[in-house]
Amino acid sequence: MNEQPRLFLLDGMALVYRAHFAFIQNPRKTSKGFDTSAIFGFCNSLLEVLQKEKPDYIGVAFDTHEPTFRHEQNAAYKAHRPDTPKEILDAIPYIHRILDAMGIPKLSVPGYEADDVIGTLAKKAAQQGIKTYMMTPDKDFCQLVEENIICYRPKRVGNEIEILDIQGVIDKFGVPPAQVPDVLGLWGDNVDNIKGIPGIGEKTAKKLIQEYGSVENLIQNADKLKGKLKENVIQYAQQGLESKQLATIRTDVPIELELDKLKASPFNQTELKAIFEELEFKTLSKRLFGEKENVQKDLFGNVVIPTSTKSKPKTQSISPSLFENTSSPLQKNTIHDTPHEYIIISDEQKLKELAYELSIQPAFCFDTETTSTYTHNCELVGVAFCFEKHKAYYVPCNAELPLKTIQKYLKPIFADETILKIGHNLKFDIQVLHWQGIPVKGHFFDTMLANYLIQPEMKHTMDMLSETYLNYVPISIDTLIGKGQKQISMAEVPIEKVAEYAAEDADVTWQLYLHLSPKLHEKEVYSLFNEVEMPLMPVLAQMEIAGVLIDVEFLKQYSQVLEKEMEQLEKEIQDYVGIPFNLNSPRQLGEMLFEVLKLDKGEKTKKSGQYATGEEILEKLALKLDIEAAEQGKSIVNIPRKVLEYRELAKLKSTYIDALPELVNPKTNRVHTSFNQAVAVTGRLSSNQPNLQNIPIRTEKGKEIRKAFIAPEGYVLLSADYSQIELRIMASMSEDESLIQAFLEGQDIHASTASKIFNVDIDKVTPDMRRKAKTVNFGIIYGISAHGLSERLGIPRKEAAQIIESYFTQYPKVKAFMDAMVNYAREHGYVQTLLGRKRYLPDILSATPAVRNFAERNAINTPIQGTAADMIKKAMINIAAALKSYQTKMLLQVHDELLFEVPEHEVDIVKPIIVREMKDALQLKVPVEVSVGIGKNWLEAH
Repeated sequence: MNEQPRLFLLDGMALVYRAHFAFIQNPRKTSKGFDTSAIFGFCNSLLEVLQKEKPDYIGVAFDTHEPTFRHEQNAAYKAHRPDTPKEILDAIPYIHRILDAMGIPKLSVPGYEADDVIGTLAKKAAQQGIKTYMMTPDKDFCQLVEENIICYRPKRVGNEIEILDIQGVIDKFGVPPAQVPDVLGLWGDNVDNIKGIPGIGEKTAKKLIQEYGSVENLIQNADKLKGKLKENVIQYAQQGLESKQLATIRTDVPIELELDKLKASPFNQTELKAIFEELEFKTLSKRLFGEKENVQKDLFGNVVIPTSTKSKPKTQSISPSLFENTSSPLQKNTIHDTPHEYIIISDEQKLKELAYELSIQPAFCFDTETTSTYTHNCELVGVAFCFEKHKAYYVPCNAELPLKTIQKYLKPIFADETILKIGHNLKFDIQVLHWQGIPVKGHFFDTMLANYLIQPEMKHTMDMLSETYLNYVPISIDTLIGKGQKQISMAEVPIEKVAEYAAEDADVTWQLYLHLSPKLHEKEVYSLFNEVEMPLMPVLAQMEIAGVLIDVEFLKQYSQVLEKEMEQLEKEIQDYVGIPFNLNSPRQLGEMLFEVLKLDKGEKTKKSGQYATGEEILEKLALKLDIEAAEQGKSIVNIPRKVLEYRELAKLKSTYIDALPELVNPKTNRVHTSFNQAVAVTGRLSSNQPNLQNIPIRTEKGKEIRKAFIAPEGYVLLSADYSQIELRIMASMSEDESLIQAFLEGQDIHASTASKIFNVDIDKVTPDMRRKAKTVNFGIIYGISAHGLSERLGIPRKEAAQIIESYFTQYPKVKAFMDAMVNYAREHGYVQTLLGRKRYLPDILSATPAVRNFAERNAINTPIQGTAADMIKKAMINIAAALKSYQTKMLLQVHDELLFEVPEHEVDIVKPIIVREMKDALQLKVPVEVSVGIGKNWLEAH
């Protein structure tokens, strides 16, 4: 017996819109800045259906530009919908091209919507015994469901595919499919401007149709209703009937069901590949086409591009003995149809010859293989080298070539400062070799950091750069060591496989160097690369190597203190509420706040259906209770405030106090954080393992954590912190005379601003005025709006708008600077820092207000925040050079602060050096202030 044939009908525009807005916070862009979010999401959904469901027939329905019968029936239908985002308009032609290349018909009928086309075809197919799946996120389609018609709602983030049959619709709407238009007629639909009957929401609509069966019957029985509901049903009866008609999908559209045209057919692979290549859909292309044509596999099972029939001449400068008595050169993987020659260095003589060859090169690329990604704990498995395309060497660290032998020959090479060392994420390799007794010195070229300046928004992994620039997919490390619990150490992988992998990495990185080096000049960021990012990289490596001493005993004791405080807070909250509940359960907490205590109406999240209890919500509730208590002149138990205190303690305890001891290196008794140099598009550094940038410093409990960072005996910690550096940079870049004058006179900048915007003498400025002025000063840098300021200060939006207006009146050149940055971004597509760091903002021209506004805020903030990042980087480079002959070590960088470990006898010597280099890092039009503190722990020093 044959299986029932299946037809999939896709609601084209609904899926396109859904895809566009799914990526709205993190849009997908090509290297040229074209937004591919809608196309990518649509293709993903389409391919998932094709590959998972394997339909017998398929078609995609689209609306037409002509008005439909619904517009003729009701002019207001969809009238308040915003204009279609430009990104979607740009995407539609590509989607039509993709569907044509896939042989999938596009279905539309002038005067009818895609819903009606799908409804008509679904009914006709069902009559022929074909099972039809209507693929759409639109709930209206549930009215069409019957035995052979299914509603197929695609995946959303965090949710699986939802397939609704007759029972599924009943479970969802509380009524059979035929009565769904009645529910929608009462409930209405804001998206389509279907008004429904005022005062009737989803639950009430379902309940009324369950009881009365239809909108018509409800109206006839309106006298049985009560109160406002009765009044509204009578008053808006006609509107309810019209809404039902608008929500009803037509099934009599003049379109034939032509199954031959809907039959799934082979793709035009050439055309589809060309489109995907233009859109840079590498992952989708691999997913769709799988292995390349003329697939070959090497003896390790790796898919390779076919090799050229032309042989490659051997290198003349290496003696032939280098190739004797080794495994044959690994020529199994190739790039651009050119053979590889990957050579394993198997004994001391060959290592000696390679070392000589490296010593006469002006530059070489290298890559280390290790047993783990923790540089201070791992063991060296081997090192790969490359100094010409398609040829590389792998030096294993094993019994034949022990570490001492490798040190003997490679140590002088890496110490030679005349040779340019090239790599990808070189900071890792430098540290690996340091811990193996091989210091790396000289000039460097890091392909990761080069691309970070060329395309800051892009991912900077070697694999990504290889695919993007070389059109080549390197061997995945997962094929060597596996994943998860089955993962093995690189030391357990056969040497031939490691050699292939490591040599390929070095070869690819060398080619990336050749490709990216000229691009740095083209993008006018070479000086930033050469004078800031590359000199900073070895400085960061030394900081990570140094690490910072941790007082583990203090953390254990502090953990116990916080544990008791958390227990006390939990008891106070439980006693006040009077019923037991789990304070760590967002659902139970929400019910306690909004249903038991009734502190506010509360809002439930769409995803979980539970009350939102995030920090922002709790802060608003706590502030509201504080204001009410002050107005009534009485003290209260502020439960939201106590919950916030509990959460702060819980976060401090789990994230830092209990976690830090686990990160202490047993060899050094120190924590060695890792600084991320190529993550933040503004140029700021970040850190992980642990993340020191996020250690709380605004609360007393958070500040206490800094006590755990200590100096060893005979040393102190010295903290040097820029004072209000971003405000000073804004004053300098905007050239606002009033702001510059305030800094030149050494005024309290927040009090000065308060004096101006509230029009009072500076000695009459109240603490509340200064607080508001401080919020404005720092908020302006981030393009704060009246709404944002009102939220932060807890004041009416009108008052916030007046404060911002007054600010710009007093500092007119600040406003002019902000406008200039936005206009510059619109004209050039990017903004830049004083040192030329670029941030590309293609969304600055987006037709979607939320997306465009976000880009405009970045256009204002990036030049300021990015210049501050560049400035402290320059300071770090200069300080490291100035302190070379001292024992003082730079340990940490956290935002605008640097932390040093200083021998007590060097304090008076290095302190003025540090301050001088920080002040002189960039020349501003205002004085730069650096505050310095000294102590036995970080808290004392700060």
